[in-house]
Amino acid sequence: MTNEPRGTRGTALTRTAFIAAPLCLLAYGAIRLSDPDHGPGPAWTISHVAMIAGVLLFGPVLLGLLRLSEPATGAARLSARAATLVGLAGVAAVTAQGVIDLVVGLRADDRAGMNRLFDEIQSVPALMPVVYTVVPILFYVGLLWLTIQLAVQRRVGVWCPVLVVLGTATMAASLDLIPVGALLFCVALFPLGRDAATSRAAAGSRA
Repeated sequence: MTNEPRGTRGTALTRTAFIAAPLCLLAYGAIRLSDPDHGPGPAWTISHVAMIAGVLLFGPVLLGLLRLSEPATGAARLSARAATLVGLAGVAAVTAQGVIDLVVGLRADDRAGMNRLFDEIQSVPALMPVVYTVVPILFYVGLLWLTIQLAVQRRVGVWCPVLVVLGTATMAASLDLIPVGALLFCVALFPLGRDAATSRAAAGSRA
């Protein structure tokens, strides 16, 4: 049996993440709509597993966008790296939020029980801004920042950041519109997956 080269595995993950990440969010939003009570049960559990998977996959997406900007030098390179760090901080916060929601759904017997657990957890000092209200926004800020910078550098079309803005605004308008926003993210990011994977492969060959 032969082992697949590490660089090949990383390239495949990068390419897959650009399509799988938004599709997982789409699945989360669609399953969520099938559960009008938003209470504990299979729909809550499965939807949040999809959410966590999708958000984690945005880690390779952000790193892939960073690699697309690697030819940049000086301030542009620093800007891309800062955007990536900002986005990854948001990924960590949204992941924590998803894990909390998942655990609450598994522990509670009904929606009232979930509400009590949420009240207890969210009363912890500083948890709300870190996990729910402020830091999670950095995920969208980092993603948009990177795509705008790449568009300014003409490494992606202007349609890419426009679709990211529309997707973000759609999801912010209503959680019920998460599938629409995720689909917009998918259209924006899918064409970039191959380029990001190629950039990773090229960087690996130079190492």
